[in-house]
Amino acid sequence: MNGYAVRRIRRRARRSIYKGFLVTALIFLIVSVIVMTAKMLSFSISGNLFHQFKSIELPAMLSGTKTADLDHGWNLILVNSKNRIPGDYEAELIQLSNGKQVDERIYPELQEMFDAARADGLHLFVSEGYRTREEQQLLLDEKTEAYEMEGHSKSEAEKLAKQWVAVPGFSEHQLGIAVDINADHAGSTDDEVYTWLAENSWQYGFIKRYPSDKTEITGTINEPWHYRYVGKEAAREIVSQEVCLEEYVEMLE
Repeated sequence: MNGYAVRRIRRRARRSIYKGFLVTALIFLIVSVIVMTAKMLSFSISGNLFHQFKSIELPAMLSGTKTADLDHGWNLILVNSKNRIPGDYEAELIQLSNGKQVDERIYPELQEMFDAARADGLHLFVSEGYRTREEQQLLLDEKTEAYEMEGHSKSEAEKLAKQWVAVPGFSEHQLGIAVDINADHAGSTDDEVYTWLAENSWQYGFIKRYPSDKTEITGTINEPWHYRYVGKEAAREIVSQEVCLEEYVEMLE
């Protein structure tokens, strides 16, 4: 073997060693990043940082919304597109005969209202009560998808869906003190039930949460089936003054 061949072999060997070193260094770097990331995630999940972040929704951070407070009592907590549910909020749930759940603190008045409606010959039921965060997200996704199927772009579909379905963390249904009430069509019409509720619900501490003439304030389209518990005194004042919950809470400030 001549000197040229020997030099070629040595150069190839050096290149091979150099490539091996680079590959090893790259693998070491990737592994280090993975390990560090895992440690950071583990810390966040096990520490208070995770709990603090969990209570802050992305839409809230982007839009500058705030956490709803309980200054005026649990029954007057204001949750809407600008006020998110506190991270430590917990509903005191009780299950209705049809499987739906509500906060047990509103149950006596809810039952009283249903008894009165049935005594007047109406057939009605709670079609929705408490929702988990996951259920709220699923509902929003389904509504968005429905609008996309109609031909709207994704951004347009999301905007339209949010007019009907609140973003998780911003829905009264997650409080357990709001209910959707509908007619049992075997005995009553929607108009009969909605009219009775609009005229009588305040006597039992409930208000029509999203009136058609308050959409610009509530940010939600008219929902004649959605009723929110605020307590008998507050409900009477809200109805007599023809204001929505946002306006009433502002009057209390």
